[in-house]
Amino acid sequence: MNVIILSIIVLGLIGIIGATVLYLVAQKFHVHEDPRIDQVEALLPGANCGGCGRSGCRDFAVACVGATTLDGLTCPSSGAEIMKQIGDIVGLTPAVTKPKIAVLKCNGTCDLRPALARFEGAPSCAVLASLGSGESACPNGCLGCGDCVEACPYGAMEIDRATGLPRVIEDKCVGCGACAKACPRSIIELRYKGPRGMRVYVACSNKEKGAIAMKECKVACIGCGKCAKVCPAECITVTSNLAYIDFEKCKLCKKCVDQCPTHAIHAVNFPVKKAEAAEA
Repeated sequence: MNVIILSIIVLGLIGIIGATVLYLVAQKFHVHEDPRIDQVEALLPGANCGGCGRSGCRDFAVACVGATTLDGLTCPSSGAEIMKQIGDIVGLTPAVTKPKIAVLKCNGTCDLRPALARFEGAPSCAVLASLGSGESACPNGCLGCGDCVEACPYGAMEIDRATGLPRVIEDKCVGCGACAKACPRSIIELRYKGPRGMRVYVACSNKEKGAIAMKECKVACIGCGKCAKVCPAECITVTSNLAYIDFEKCKLCKKCVDQCPTHAIHAVNFPVKKAEAAEA
């Protein structure tokens, strides 16, 4: 009986000593954290999408509290109002940024881009891209497996079964860029959302020469340069047989849209003119 009582006393003393040592060590190496970090993090969406360029929302909050200026620190998922509240917490003025949206630079739908093979492996764009050109002849087009859809933390993308291409749900997309990072062919771009959602872009990524590009896809950019010639803002360049519209310079005049012989340039959310409506 005495042995049992002695064992209990010894174990109790060891526990007390261990707890005391742990307490002293915790006090010694305790790192004080600014309470504003929790306040800023509470305003963030918590998706950890990486659109701000940080590893997650907590890291972004730490950066905001420790910064001397909020230039370069923007959460695309939060919007201007949330950034203003964050600025009030840290005592800084947030930078004014234009909202962006994901754009698919490919219009090679099932009926416009003939399939030459059928892939029956893992449904992954990354896997398919590592094997070659995919199911169609276009070496730069969308692979259609939906890696971008899986990567979107906001459910702002879905595969359109009729076209075989991912579709951006505009009212959900916050421009975080997760889909662009997931695309192995880099055909998803973040562009300015534009006034009332209006924007003009080249819906193609094919860099083949004109005749070859047209064989691979009926609506491919052929690099003719007609769009660049008529652009009054000089915002269009043609590199490697592919036109590109600088969204920071574009004035949304749509002259390039009318000149494109393959209809590779798309104008989105523009009001329909009466003449166009009647023709349609």
